[in-house]
Amino acid sequence: MPNMKQLSVMVVDDTTVSRALLTDGLDQIGLTNFKVAKDGEEALKMMVATPCHLVISDLNMPKVDGMQLLRALRQHGPTSKVGFILVTGKGDRALIEEGKKYGLNNFLAKPFTVPNLKACIEAVVGKLT
Repeated sequence: MPNMKQLSVMVVDDTTVSRALLTDGLDQIGLTNFKVAKDGEEALKMMVATPCHLVISDLNMPKVDGMQLLRALRQHGPTSKVGFILVTGKGDRALIEEGKKYGLNNFLAKPFTVPNLKACIEAVVGKLT
């Protein structure tokens, strides 16, 4: 059971509105230790420098998309075991299966609610305390 104050989260999305929805949701849950990145390329640089426990990433982004970010993190020793949640509006089975091949921990469908976000995170890290 992770302590909510200690769990560090990286939110990755290329749209300001989506980043705000995710970070507002994290705030409502009580998770306040988070960083944001505007695309997968920026997130990868930040994660290599200072890894977080959990990444919540959009799928469709310029430069490095969510799936490419997942693969890159899994190939880098210090980030290979971080929790990874993919956020997407198109949750088709092929996409989820591809993600699982690379160690995707969970996925969150857009639009989402705060209870959905919390349940999705807890399915990866355990019950939040």
